[in-house]
Amino acid sequence: MDAMLPYRSMAYNNGWANHRLLTACAALSQAEFIAPRTGFFPSLRATLNHILIIDRFYIDALEGGTLGPAAWANQEPCETVSILREAQGEMDRRLIAFVEHLGAEDLDRIVNVRRGSRIQHERMDRLLLHLFQHQIHHRGQAHAMLSATGVKPPQLDEFFAAEEAPLRAGEFAELGWSEDKVWRR
Repeated sequence: MDAMLPYRSMAYNNGWANHRLLTACAALSQAEFIAPRTGFFPSLRATLNHILIIDRFYIDALEGGTLGPAAWANQEPCETVSILREAQGEMDRRLIAFVEHLGAEDLDRIVNVRRGSRIQHERMDRLLLHLFQHQIHHRGQAHAMLSATGVKPPQLDEFFAAEEAPLRAGEFAELGWSEDKVWRR
């Protein structure tokens, strides 16, 4: 078995789910995007920006950068869905590129995560799993918030189902992917 397949597929799933969710959010008015909602963060904009800034924090650390807490200096760096969609797409592409270049021998490598004056040492595999879980957690909150609008929340949990491949084909084409690329067929 390819030890990297689960990490690669989760990176692609992450990008696909963000694409689907932000595409749906693009149908909202700006007022609906920033409207107060029930959740850990008080709006769709705040929730989706949180995903972005934490991605910036961890992806930079994975790449060996030194961004650290400066990543969340601005809690809502993207005012609109279109700006957020572009910024999140960039983070998703960086994460995919990073994971694509990993080998199984890299999974137990230590990543230095800068937390101000302190450096936290994390294993690569655990940090990646944490990042994917963080994304899923907050996308779920945004999904629930979206259900309180006139925009139908998109299906986000069918990425791994083979029978869904025809439905994903158009979205994968938009993202420059194919089933073969994602699954290594």
